[in-house]
Amino acid sequence: MHTVNVPSVADGSSPVTLSRWLKKPGEAVNAGEVFVELELEDRLIQLEAKQAGKLVEALATAGKVLPAGSPLATFDIATAAPAAPAAPAAKPTPAAAPAAAPAAKPTGGPVIPVLMPQAGNSMEEGTIIIWKVKVGDRVTVGQILYETETDKASVEVESTDAGRIARIVADKGAVVPVKQPVAYLAESDADVEAFLASQSGAAAATTAPASAATAVAESAAAISSTPTTPAARTDSGRVKASPAARKLAEERHLDLAGIGAGSGPGGRILSTDLTRAPAATTPATPAASSNGKGLRKPLTKMRKAIATNLQVSKQTVPHFYVRLTINADPMFTFYRAQKPTTGCTVNDVVLLAVGRAVGEITGFRSRIDGNDIVESPTANIGVAVGLDEGLVVPVILNVDRLSLAQLAAESKRIIDGARTGKLENMGKGVFTISNMGMMGVEEFSAIINPPESGILAIGSVRETVLVKDGALKPGKVMTMTLSVDHRVVDGSLAAKFMARLKELLEMPEKLA
Repeated sequence: MHTVNVPSVADGSSPVTLSRWLKKPGEAVNAGEVFVELELEDRLIQLEAKQAGKLVEALATAGKVLPAGSPLATFDIATAAPAAPAAPAAKPTPAAAPAAAPAAKPTGGPVIPVLMPQAGNSMEEGTIIIWKVKVGDRVTVGQILYETETDKASVEVESTDAGRIARIVADKGAVVPVKQPVAYLAESDADVEAFLASQSGAAAATTAPASAATAVAESAAAISSTPTTPAARTDSGRVKASPAARKLAEERHLDLAGIGAGSGPGGRILSTDLTRAPAATTPATPAASSNGKGLRKPLTKMRKAIATNLQVSKQTVPHFYVRLTINADPMFTFYRAQKPTTGCTVNDVVLLAVGRAVGEITGFRSRIDGNDIVESPTANIGVAVGLDEGLVVPVILNVDRLSLAQLAAESKRIIDGARTGKLENMGKGVFTISNMGMMGVEEFSAIINPPESGILAIGSVRETVLVKDGALKPGKVMTMTLSVDHRVVDGSLAAKFMARLKELLEMPEKLA
């Protein structure tokens, strides 16, 4: 029996409230699967199982405030079945028994896997760019452990636990599927050995890609033609396959969709399954070729991620739109007055108003998760940043709690980071703003960045003629278009949000 305790948070003082259980006592839990959600003042924490097993008892109820280190749940950890003897009829010699005993008796020290995070819905694997720690180092909660490259940018991965780096199992350049271990925290190297030995097939899995590649190369003639079961696919329609299988399929010009269901979990295709793949009849399309009618080249990883994410959004999220034009004179005057002391931009002023409105209206801090609505405690706002390669959305946390000066500094920092390939807080946003006003665009509609509740498209501040008290006068206006998920936000709530946003921007002294 194993007891899971409430983890320590970064500052050590914030109260932790149990939000909800995602598993019931008696249910099986896989390694890396989220089984409970905890709520802090500024964010939600999804606690993942470090090992596969069964939830035996939930030691706290939803809504209870828990101190760090207090018992949270008990698990019955799954262990590998003992190895069968080589010859059942043979009686083991006295000398053999002591030799087998150490392997059967684990040291029992705590071992915490460090997993590859899923930074965004479209991320299926990450590439280790650089490790910021080494074996033997002690790390704290929130410390940067390594940088990983996703399909859009590089992300700094923080430690969710404190401890000692006992083993790094994914070196620089390694491609690791999301929620798979890249390292282990433990006080003793022997504890890691015992932990890995207890995981069914762990050792075989680490050596399978290399040996499988050799086996496939040697058995290319044994390829069959028709799969018996269709290939398993992700929600976005992508065939489920391991990184090694994808690489090998690309090298051999094989069609993953033609293999059928793989032998991995959930029908995932492994490199060993490629012996069943139909051989490609034509070579792969070159990186760039000209046929006299134009240039043809494959999508980049970033463009594929953008295409997949936004296609899923438009096909599965019921969008509706609310458009509003405001008198931008007060906002523009406020911006000019604040810029010398805060270094703010017009976008920062709008962002601050959006953060306050999102913080006040809970529907805009909520998202659909299965049959539940998950509400974030704070307004974490994404900022769409256009790059030559495509669009990225870094997220600013706790916008509703920042001053204009703090927001201006944080906004500049994360946008500059995004332009150099480093995205922060991916997957933590509840709402996004997209501003094309600086490019002269008067108004446009934006596609929601799932699983967020909405996105605000901001047009240019432009001069026009205003009518006030029956008189005409020159002035400035700005048009904003709100796109919202109708599953979470109804029309009346969207109108309330836009009215509050108009009030804050036309009376910006309320933002100070």
